[in-house]
Amino acid sequence: MRIWDIPPSKLCRNHLLGEHRELHAMWVVITENKKGYSLHPETIRWKGKLRAMYLRHEELVLEMTKRGYNHKSLLDKRKATGDAKQSDYVDSVKQQIIILKKKGCQCNT
Repeated sequence: MRIWDIPPSKLCRNHLLGEHRELHAMWVVITENKKGYSLHPETIRWKGKLRAMYLRHEELVLEMTKRGYNHKSLLDKRKATGDAKQSDYVDSVKQQIIILKKKGCQCNT
């Protein structure tokens, strides 16, 4: 479970679409107080920052649209509360770039 802190334009297809899918799952866990993954460090860092998560989703959607994907899974903007900026990290941006490079995918980090 991961939401990257790297510009979506740098993510390969798999990581872009995977992050979008996981962001939706995390959104439900947080907004509906679900137990699954609620104690995961990645989920915890987004609690109180649903506005930032919403904005990240919009960035992902913009990149997906640029790449020709159809996006139909909207988030409820009324639930986008809290901080608009994510400043907590499980791994630093520098570490995230290293993680992606080790995966040997098409990410442009």
